[in-house]
Amino acid sequence: MQRLNNSFAELKKQGRKALITFITAGDPDLNATCDLVDTLVAAGADIVELGVPFSDPLADGPTIQAASTRSLAQGTTLKKIIATVKEIRQRTEIPLILMTYYNPLYHYGLKKLVDDATDAGVDGLIVPDLPLEESAELRLLAADKLAIIPLAAPTTPDSRLADIVAAGSGFLYYVTVTGITGARTSLPEELSHSLDRVKKIADTLPLAAGFGISTPEQARSVGRHADAIIVGSALVEIVARSGASAAGRKELSERVKALRQALDSE
Repeated sequence: MQRLNNSFAELKKQGRKALITFITAGDPDLNATCDLVDTLVAAGADIVELGVPFSDPLADGPTIQAASTRSLAQGTTLKKIIATVKEIRQRTEIPLILMTYYNPLYHYGLKKLVDDATDAGVDGLIVPDLPLEESAELRLLAADKLAIIPLAAPTTPDSRLADIVAAGSGFLYYVTVTGITGARTSLPEELSHSLDRVKKIADTLPLAAGFGISTPEQARSVGRHADAIIVGSALVEIVARSGASAAGRKELSERVKALRQALDSE
């Protein structure tokens, strides 16, 4: 958790925005996941989210659903992903976050999950289907160990947003669209105003915007109004085409470098 806080603090000191990248753990396999994280880090990612594949996702669009299906077919489990994080942690100190649904956490056992994830070097959890009212147990177990990163959407009322931020840690994940994940050719026209409004309310947590961001131009535009951008489906699409091959890693690296350059050009 401290790695996450330190990363945002250092970037703020430098006047830079965080680039948070997402890939699905176990796609095409867990050994490849380690290599793909290496590629993301070398290309300029500040934080890496690893998606935990789940059979019944609520927030994921077709691209990430397909990646989860491929990963599950390889026998990927939460336990194996945590072991993979331990291996990744031997290579890098970059903050690592697991994005997962509540069912795998509940099945694993919340206390055991927090203990094992912390020991492996996980810095935080994003759980899209865990509402604020049901999150107290996990937040209590994770206190000072793992960031429990809250989510908010364009439909979240200001009063509820304040409560969500007060209970959360790490950063606020703001969902830029009312819909599922997936690269989009355009983002809502009112997004900049929405981000400015949310940032005033969520002033105790860094504001990260995700869902739909895929191009350097979008990254630059959103980055003007947030502390971080999150890019997932656009990167998962590259992995889907080329896996962890040399060509695939080159394409992945080029995309992340372009996003990094766009953010740094502000």
